[in-house]
Amino acid sequence: MARLTLECVSKRYGKIEAVRGVSLDVADGEFVVLVGPSGCGKSTLLRMIAGLEEITTGELRIDDVRANEIGAADRGLAMVFQSYALYPHMTIYRNMAFGLENARMPRDEIARRVERAARMLRLEAYLDRRPGALSGGQRQRAAIGRAIVRDPKAFLFDEPLSNLDAELRVAMRKELSALHAELGRTMIYVTHDQVEAMTLASRIVVLQSGRIEQVGTPLELYNHPANVFVAGFIGSPRMNILETRIAARSESRFTLGLGETAVVIDGQPPSSNEAIQLGVRPEHVRVVAPGAGDFNASVEHCEHLGAHTLIHATVNGRPITALQEGQASARRGERVGLLLRREALHFFGADGEALTGWRGRTR
Repeated sequence: MARLTLECVSKRYGKIEAVRGVSLDVADGEFVVLVGPSGCGKSTLLRMIAGLEEITTGELRIDDVRANEIGAADRGLAMVFQSYALYPHMTIYRNMAFGLENARMPRDEIARRVERAARMLRLEAYLDRRPGALSGGQRQRAAIGRAIVRDPKAFLFDEPLSNLDAELRVAMRKELSALHAELGRTMIYVTHDQVEAMTLASRIVVLQSGRIEQVGTPLELYNHPANVFVAGFIGSPRMNILETRIAARSESRFTLGLGETAVVIDGQPPSSNEAIQLGVRPEHVRVVAPGAGDFNASVEHCEHLGAHTLIHATVNGRPITALQEGQASARRGERVGLLLRREALHFFGADGEALTGWRGRTR
């Protein structure tokens, strides 16, 4: 296993700064997921860890040894790519064994390692086949097997499931979790899919524009997002964000106005006329009869998902989504009441940063 430490790591391509002063400590045996939108720098950061990209400034340490100048082949890390990168003319056995053969490892040790990896990944029946004869999921397992046989200090995954269909992605997520539990190795995983991040990670690193926005466990990020960006990125469907302003204030509390509703906040009021952004997740919005909720809304669209229904509505022209249990029905233009779950409200300042230390209740 390996501990990896990044200190103020940056990457520049000419005048473009793809990664900006990232500091991160990955403990032995952790499963850390780097997540963010396209172009946020997550794959570049992973490639710098792997040694496939040079670090412009900052330092990478592997087990407390500076690794900036160590070549990719000598870092003791194994990378699994999105494209599988299997040799099409070789059998799966040869694909998995090829790197070990080049390292002149004894044949019996190569066979032992390949057979062990194949058994873990349920590939024993496919070792004599070529990649073209395998499904996408089997090819991805073969690519992971090629990494396992190297017995690396840590595994690096660059969006390995993005080429698979939805059903295979779910199955492979389970297999990766089981693999991590069995091997106990450090894993760093890149994805733009927040569902993968939530289901796989010990800790999630949320990136935007080359910077870290927040680091924490999946539930820490879900329950306590540091800012509006993290709140909108973690959770599916994304959190509703409603812009409001202070309608009334006293020494120890203030009231936010949002059309027909008022949200009372216990705490020191911010400066005069500062905008407040109210966040509430769709699963914490309940659809009730008009007049029975915190405010009324107009239905725009209804998505039936079987076990759940997504109701998209507007409040004074502002969009809001409610996730309802079961097969609810609502017609376009219908007026409904929306009731917010009291303990599940989030508050953000005009700068998008979370406002902490306050309790919100609607009236």
